[in-house]
Amino acid sequence: MDKVRVLIADDHALVREGLRQLLELDERIEIVGEVGDGQGAINLARKCQPDVILMDVNMPGTDGIIATKVIKQEAPHINVIALTVCEDEQVVDMVKAGVSAYVLKDVGTDELTETIFKVREGNVIIHPRVAGRVTRELTRGEQKKNLVKLTKREKDVLGFLTRGYSNKEMAGAMYISEKTVKNHLTSIFRKLEVKDRTQAAIYALKNGLVEEEIQG
Repeated sequence: MDKVRVLIADDHALVREGLRQLLELDERIEIVGEVGDGQGAINLARKCQPDVILMDVNMPGTDGIIATKVIKQEAPHINVIALTVCEDEQVVDMVKAGVSAYVLKDVGTDELTETIFKVREGNVIIHPRVAGRVTRELTRGEQKKNLVKLTKREKDVLGFLTRGYSNKEMAGAMYISEKTVKNHLTSIFRKLEVKDRTQAAIYALKNGLVEEEIQG
């Protein structure tokens, strides 16, 4: 069996060194690179094409969530294991980004190496201490999405919003007044439970609320 090629991405040099030393004790694992930020992880993933990436969630600049999304879009065959010291809401974001496993940094060496081999085989593993949170948050998100009922006009406004249109530009494209656009936006913010245009756009893109063709 070929060695599992592993890339380590963590902004703490001591953590990277510790992981390398522990994993290199297993002759079935080959460390192909180390990096301290998300953009570096993306660059090395492109260059080295590892089987597995140990990805720290919180890193300066491009964090582990964004890096995972980019890597999984470009190379779906690369398996990402999220590493963190926290049991927080980021676990859900990492799962949505496409990680194959989510483990805490206090995980034992044997458990970590076992996780690496399992994800290489196509398994998805979530640490028991965070599995409940993942299930609850994803279920809550799906329930909330199903409860959001936008009118056709509100969907059109939301679609233009995600494309960066101003209120005046929306009004011109839809042949309505700016006041009507503002009224639609107020209603959209209330229904989506967001505070501003940016949050509304992010919510819409993440939940597929603007997939339909926009009509004037």
